Amino acid sequence: MRTLGPDEEDDLTAEPALPAPSTRVGGVAGRLPTCPAASPAAPLTSGARRAFLAAAVRSPGQIGAVAPSSPRLADLLASVVPTHGTPTVVELGPGTGSVSAAIADRLPAGARHLAVELDPRLAAYLRRTRPELEVVDGDAEHLTGLLATRAVPEVDAVVSGLPWSLFGGATQRRILDQVASAIGPTGAFATFAYTHTAPMTTARRFRRLLSEVFDEVVVSRTVWRNLPPAYAYVCRRPRPA
Repeated sequence: MRTLGPDEEDDLTAEPALPAPSTRVGGVAGRLPTCPAASPAAPLTSGARRAFLAAAVRSPGQIGAVAPSSPRLADLLASVVPTHGTPTVVELGPGTGSVSAAIADRLPAGARHLAVELDPRLAAYLRRTRPELEVVDGDAEHLTGLLATRAVPEVDAVVSGLPWSLFGGATQRRILDQVASAIGPTGAFATFAYTHTAPMTTARRFRRLLSEVFDEVVVSRTVWRNLPPAYAYVCRRPRPA
């Protein structure tokens, strides 16, 4: 894992060396999430494959992926999910639930797992196939309002599968501000990006925005066992608005 400073514009497609168990961002020691070994890969069902492809064809500006996240990437994203107590975790853009499964594997009894999905057909698919999820039909731009209607003032972690490189800067900022408000000073935010999008203007802007919104931003090694290869961001301690 390595860190991204506020003004850094590194080529994230390169495989960086592993640093020491802790690093510093903004002068504060940060905690690095581990890169867990992938859980045994459950085969992608034909129903999930059809639901994903249908959503990609129906709304290419919302999906931005060619396949669901791999078990290795899903486990990395889910590494921010608390395994003790009764945490509340929010997933943004769960799609067909590949990351939802990794989150569910970590959650202790009594936890809440809310999944915010904009596509109504994917939301319906998740309700059929993952009844343990609290599926919320809505837009991540209105996250705090959606949580308020469910009496959730703050959450322990937000895990995102949103296609950031497809969003304009204003949309990226609005969603990140909503996430920062939801996790508060003690929560964590995990998301990912594809290595091939790193040179894109929207992807570079997103990296800068992360450092503007959060005091700690940690970037993972490349997850090559994903289609396409990807890397994760883990963010903590939102900066004062």
